Amino acid sequence: MATNGMKEAGYEYVVIDEGWWLGKRDGAGNIVVDPKQWPAIKPGQKAGDMANIADYIHSLGLKAGIYTDAGRDGCSMHPDSGPPYMNTGSEGHYEQDFLQFSKWGFDYVKVDWCGGAKEMRSGAVQYSQVAQAIQHAEEKTGRKLFFSICEWGSQNPWFWAPGVGGIQGTIWRTGGDIIAPVVESLHDPKHARRIITLKNVLDSFDAGMHPEAQHTGYYNDLDMMVMGMRGMTDAMDRIHMGLWAMASAPLMVGSDLTRLSPAALSLLNNKEALAIHNDPYGLQPIKVAEPTPGVQVWAKPMAVAGKRAVAILNRTDSPAQVKIDWSKAGLAGSPRSLRDVWNGRDLATAGAALSVPAHDLLLLSADGADRKPAEYPANQSEIAGIRATHGPTFATVEYANTSERIAVVRVKSTSGLSTALALPPTAGSNAGTAGLTLPHGTADLSFDGPAVAIRKLIVYAW
Repeated sequence: MATNGMKEAGYEYVVIDEGWWLGKRDGAGNIVVDPKQWPAIKPGQKAGDMANIADYIHSLGLKAGIYTDAGRDGCSMHPDSGPPYMNTGSEGHYEQDFLQFSKWGFDYVKVDWCGGAKEMRSGAVQYSQVAQAIQHAEEKTGRKLFFSICEWGSQNPWFWAPGVGGIQGTIWRTGGDIIAPVVESLHDPKHARRIITLKNVLDSFDAGMHPEAQHTGYYNDLDMMVMGMRGMTDAMDRIHMGLWAMASAPLMVGSDLTRLSPAALSLLNNKEALAIHNDPYGLQPIKVAEPTPGVQVWAKPMAVAGKRAVAILNRTDSPAQVKIDWSKAGLAGSPRSLRDVWNGRDLATAGAALSVPAHDLLLLSADGADRKPAEYPANQSEIAGIRATHGPTFATVEYANTSERIAVVRVKSTSGLSTALALPPTAGSNAGTAGLTLPHGTADLSFDGPAVAIRKLIVYAW
């Protein structure tokens, strides 16, 4: 990862998943790590000290991640190989464990839900307690622990995970595993049957579409990237990378990086695709057309005025010819420029039909002019009478605040949606903007948060 171009492209975390410890604690309740499983890396280090591996990952210019469960047990109680291990969760030790992770030097923590589900816990309650423990650890060590919630979408985390516990920056899984764990070293029939299909990829994408919940800093997690795993083809790789880039979903590659084909690695490191993924608004796409069943046009609002990313996804067994109606993507007429992201070339903008092979995806970047939006001035933190007649609808909030804030956005009139919106600090009295997606219908919004001055909402015509 440090040498194949991924680090330079922006991939930064190496995350250790389930199985790194066996559920043993000492008399004071501290995690005890098997020294044979985690030997010293260099002279002077102590075997069984997880700081060794965090230091090594940091030495490569990368960040280190670790794993636990919100319950008493973790997913090691359901092993794919070897004996089960119980008590690998952090329940009852939240403050102790997250402080330990931070002291070891980890920068990221994934918190699974096997134990929480077994105990029939409330995800909103348990993960809020975890978030508070993470904040306390950060206060004591000064080290940021990025929070990854892995509750599998079983309790609709898109309604409560954004800003849970006051955390600034969170991702949450929206569905189950994209595929059951594949242990490549095992050649038994069970693992031999675990081959990625296009349905695995599309099901994870479909389950992760909750655009009203996602904004800068808070993201629906569609599960890991499976490029390079058994069953993936070049066309499936394009669909996978294109949809995850359009969704600004976490790009967490779960395959063996040393086995990635040059074509797959080129897609993962594609600068234009990553620019779409890394757009500052971080919004999910909106499906704007389906000219024939299974042939879909998805448009992603971008932070630059008049800029759109567009994916034409062909789920069918036949090639398709698609002509884009740019007004449905919120543009006034054809775009000034249009790019084929995969091939890095300019395309004609004057309404020609675009060819998409069967089971493939065309990824485009367009620059044009927005259709005239509607503006709604704020009355302090209230904005009333908003009309989103073709929801979900793209909007921006204009605001001013002197430090990083989280505003809780409440849609009072229709869906009852409540989500969190990260508002980076603005310079003095200058205005900043943040993007969000409104649900269909008429809505009143309130923005609850300290020292946040909401000026107006701009709703774009899509």
